[in-house]
Amino acid sequence: MSIRIIRTGKDPVLRQVAKPVPKVTKAIEKVLDDMAETMYDAEGIGLAAVQIGIVKRLVVVDVGDGLVDLINPEIVEASGSQIGYEGCLSLPGLRGEVDRAVNIKVRAWNRKEEVIEFEATELFARAIQHEVDHLNGILFTDYLKPSDVVYEDTQERK
Repeated sequence: MSIRIIRTGKDPVLRQVAKPVPKVTKAIEKVLDDMAETMYDAEGIGLAAVQIGIVKRLVVVDVGDGLVDLINPEIVEASGSQIGYEGCLSLPGLRGEVDRAVNIKVRAWNRKEEVIEFEATELFARAIQHEVDHLNGILFTDYLKPSDVVYEDTQERK
């Protein structure tokens, strides 16, 4: 496994729409392993492949209950509303309150190319929605007015 460089700021790859993974290969498994190692090293709870410059629909998430790999994830149902602070490994030092669904149903592949479906709530749901947004070229700051972005160094809104 390797720690990859996390793309930040205005890197154009962060605005690209990721392409579906047609087949789970050893190379894809290595990318997932590298993503997990990179996420843990950066003390994050989720990472999308585009954040390391790979324009594929791959996500890793761990909110404290163990690592979840998602290949070609899609949110098939969403309900409820929760407003909570989010940050992003690709936007270091920025936070903001984002409204997300409380409950979601997710469909994805596992590493064996089996379709998995599960429900996620609260922080797990928030993390998955955040990472799926990355796959669609969306950053959490896209949901905020500039005056609602909090700069962590100063804890001030700009």
